[in-house]
Amino acid sequence: MEICKRVFACLVLSLLTFCSFVMHAQRAPNANAVYQQLRNLMPSGATITVNNLVLKRDAAVFTFKSGSFAFYGEVNGKVTGAVFRGDGNVHITPPTQQERNNLALVMHTQEFDEGFDEAVLRFTDGTANELKKASAGAGQDAGSFLKPAQDMQSLFRHHSIQTYGSENGTYYEKIFYGNVDLRLLEDVLSPAPGEFFMAELHGGKHAQLFFVIDPHGVDSEIEPDEVALMVWDPAINGTIYPLSFRLASEYANGTPSGDVQNEAYKILDEKLDVSIDKGGALSSVATVEVRADQDGLAVVPFDLYPTLRVSEVTTDKGDALDFVQEEKDQDPDFGVVLAAPLKKGDTTTVRITYGGKNAVMNKGNSNYFPVAREDWYPSSSQGLGDYANYEMKFHVPKGLQLIATGTKVNEGNDGKETTTEWKTETPLPVVGFTLGDFQSKEATVGAAGQVQITIDAYANRQPPDFLSNLDGDALGTLQPGAMLPNELSQAQAAAQVYTNFYGQIPFTHIALTGQPDCSFGQSWPMLVYLPVCGFLDVTQRHNLELDLSDPQYWRVVTPHEVAHQWWGQTVGFRGYRDQWMSEGFADASAALFLLSTRPKPDDYLDFWKSERKLLTDKNEFGFRPIDVGPVTMGTRLMSPKAGWNIYGDLVYPKGAFILHMIQMMMWNPREGDAQFKAMMQDFVTTYKLRAATTEDFKAMVEKHMSPAMNLDGNGSMDWFFNEYVYGTDLPAYHFEGDATQTADGNAVHIKLDQSGVSDTFKALVPVYLELANGQVLRMMQMRMSGNGSYEHTFNLPKLPAPIKKVSINYYYDLLCTEE
Repeated sequence: MEICKRVFACLVLSLLTFCSFVMHAQRAPNANAVYQQLRNLMPSGATITVNNLVLKRDAAVFTFKSGSFAFYGEVNGKVTGAVFRGDGNVHITPPTQQERNNLALVMHTQEFDEGFDEAVLRFTDGTANELKKASAGAGQDAGSFLKPAQDMQSLFRHHSIQTYGSENGTYYEKIFYGNVDLRLLEDVLSPAPGEFFMAELHGGKHAQLFFVIDPHGVDSEIEPDEVALMVWDPAINGTIYPLSFRLASEYANGTPSGDVQNEAYKILDEKLDVSIDKGGALSSVATVEVRADQDGLAVVPFDLYPTLRVSEVTTDKGDALDFVQEEKDQDPDFGVVLAAPLKKGDTTTVRITYGGKNAVMNKGNSNYFPVAREDWYPSSSQGLGDYANYEMKFHVPKGLQLIATGTKVNEGNDGKETTTEWKTETPLPVVGFTLGDFQSKEATVGAAGQVQITIDAYANRQPPDFLSNLDGDALGTLQPGAMLPNELSQAQAAAQVYTNFYGQIPFTHIALTGQPDCSFGQSWPMLVYLPVCGFLDVTQRHNLELDLSDPQYWRVVTPHEVAHQWWGQTVGFRGYRDQWMSEGFADASAALFLLSTRPKPDDYLDFWKSERKLLTDKNEFGFRPIDVGPVTMGTRLMSPKAGWNIYGDLVYPKGAFILHMIQMMMWNPREGDAQFKAMMQDFVTTYKLRAATTEDFKAMVEKHMSPAMNLDGNGSMDWFFNEYVYGTDLPAYHFEGDATQTADGNAVHIKLDQSGVSDTFKALVPVYLELANGQVLRMMQMRMSGNGSYEHTFNLPKLPAPIKKVSINYYYDLLCTEE
């Protein structure tokens, strides 16, 4: 009996020890005590009165003429907020002309000035001390300050995420700042001094106005800018950024357009073990090695799709870590609280277990749509400019095939499951996958002795439900695989053209895959997502009316996405101001594909004509896209004032024109495109697997520019970049030209008027001779400056055929309008 009692006691003790271990090893989300304090914090501390207090924060000057402040209570010894009620004013002087222009477009002023009667401040900088030093005595009762704080809290928690449903699931999209408590936690737990500042202002013209300074970057939408004026607009259920720019110290140092490193951390390596079931539900364990790039890294924020719920975070030794992740329809930003703050250069490894639905959707007939293409795994919250190494293991139902970024190093079947393992051979900015019941074809690119690229094209055997449910009589048999040879042929030809112009990419294979959505294509390293409707034939797309708005899209979507293997993946971009290179260069590359694969240049010329039309036709809001702003404003150009299609209607075609104009200026009849090719191959080699900025590209153009391009005589391309990249210039030309045969050859008379530009505007205007035998010869490049005319008669030798027509801009060499 005594033995039984001892055995029972041992069993109970063992069970309690096990339960204690489980409780220690797995922590609930949001359980960190400091985070909970921040989450529930309200102004309840001391109140003060101030008079004519001036608070300078970067480009903003806040004047609190009269009123009171109520402070939030201390958390971990730090005050993180205060609420003001009284009479105040904010004045912001934008640091650049681009920002002044954008402010004028959105708010009809070039300097922002607005009064307010309430302000909610959240901060980790020295604001609390500045306010307390300015105290003129005790203020109002703290209870009267609660409502502004509660309203701001409600906005952040209930309007960060927008959801919209479909028959296959619910989509989640971030539309506002996110979890401000998590951002405060980063600095509150860090021993390093914080520099975060946010002010929400009430009582002026704009109901919900925010001014933010964040050295880590304000928001991924405007990465890497650290200062922004944001407006939450309930009418559009979204955020507008009238102002966004770098810190004043960077302008003072002359570095705002360079790749200033403002990241708190960097992901070095990530291992992913992922399972996906037939319904699309995803579960995964991510093992992530992180390096601190600033002293005092205490919290690591990651991007993770809201429906992917984290269940556990541990160190690589199995010790449990706190983590933050609020409900998926609130402010669900994910962050890991480290066991101890890291010094700059220190590394740590965390193990994250997570899973959920709606990140991958089954669209029917084994067509799976990867909704969360950027954030299906814990990724850097600091944009696509960060590169990491990845190892991935995927488990999917037998009968399905998974294609991922990287090189497949192993594959096996175990009962009802297929497992594949993938590894990236070089650091990459992003990884992805596609899943389906595929049929495939293969081709290679590259001559003997060169590094060859293998292209594998995949199409689902059956269409997704939304296509298979359509009228069969009108569409015939829908088999995406029927057009697989065509898509593969386009990709193969495109890769050959781009290798010739831009040089080798660091990838030895590219997977071309259909995805069950007609509205877009996308390109990740070695993995191209193509719209499923690109696998329909021309008649089927016409019967579906897919070619009515933009028939050109279907001619170039495949070569455009393949071009992103060079532009966006091999040569990356750090933020929205440089994304024009990725999209614009891919669009210009698609034009080269048309020129190189067609017997006549008709499609090529139609392409540039269509691009110019996109830029110069007024939209439904009365704006020509080219007038709204420069390409370096990126997605911020979209607004209720100028329209929501402005980004696509400006950045893609104008970015393409910028590269096309440089190519045409570099072209010469003796060497053709040799100079342009040398420049682009140098650019690819120099910035291979690195993020390049606009200024990096400008420096590369200056390195390779021809003597004719040196219009300022100083070896600089400022004149061109200020006009077309950083500016919105669009010259107008009236041209008259005729040719007469002479005894010795031809006399060509030309008259050219340039108008609609500033006095300092410069251009090289190409003059062409169209001959009776079909040849087109460039006669000269005319230097034009300001608004004026040029008239001259030239004597030319005999040509292979009579001159049929004298013209300018035959190949749309210059973005302009012509009478």
